[in-house]
Amino acid sequence: MYQKERIDNIIKILKQYGYVTVKFLTDELHYSTATINRDLNLMQKQKLINRSYGGVELVKQKSVALPFRYHKMKAVKNIMGKMAADLVNDGDNIFIDGSTTTEYMARHLTDKKNITVITNNVAIVSYLSQYGINVICLGGKITEPPAMLGGSDTVEATMKYNADKMFFSTASITSDGIIGDCEMYYLVHKMMAKNSKKVYYMVDHEKVDVQSGFNGFTLDDIDGVITDYTFSDEVKAKYKSIRFIEASR
Repeated sequence: MYQKERIDNIIKILKQYGYVTVKFLTDELHYSTATINRDLNLMQKQKLINRSYGGVELVKQKSVALPFRYHKMKAVKNIMGKMAADLVNDGDNIFIDGSTTTEYMARHLTDKKNITVITNNVAIVSYLSQYGINVICLGGKITEPPAMLGGSDTVEATMKYNADKMFFSTASITSDGIIGDCEMYYLVHKMMAKNSKKVYYMVDHEKVDVQSGFNGFTLDDIDGVITDYTFSDEVKAKYKSIRFIEASR
């Protein structure tokens, strides 16, 4: 087993049990104390874990507040937004999720003809409606002020619609293609994906290999990834059916 695989297994164990001892990890993974300690030292260096009193726990990740996310990677998000919009044809019905990344896509949709945009982002609804775009707001409660909607009502509303294409983004993806999601939007994303003919995932390089809440999707679940990150040839070979749409930084 390679170190990356061991670390992935350590993370799974920590997510399940919270706090464990080094001995527990050696017994579970059947590796020596020295090997596990090397893995933990690397994880600590990467700020994935805290170590204390012979044990270890995951670092509690703090999400970036919504107002700050609007300002992160603005130029890259705008480029990806244009690339995503170029995939939309006149007459399409599309899902756009509530992320700040996909919000950049909206400004590049204003010249599309006869499209319908279905979204849980109030800001997108407000913006596109000014340009005569047919927009459907999924409703639900405000989960992240001022514009993001989520919760069971949003999921239920999403079930009513079908789309030609879905565009979404999350907080993280691993370099080998595991997409991290959060409980707040996971079911909305799943329902949008289920009801769409094509699914496109948008992610910038700063989100690659960032520790996330839990694994939501893999690249097997989508049709294309729009990104400024260059995935390895091994990953591209593994996911042969995926269209990798790469933007230059």
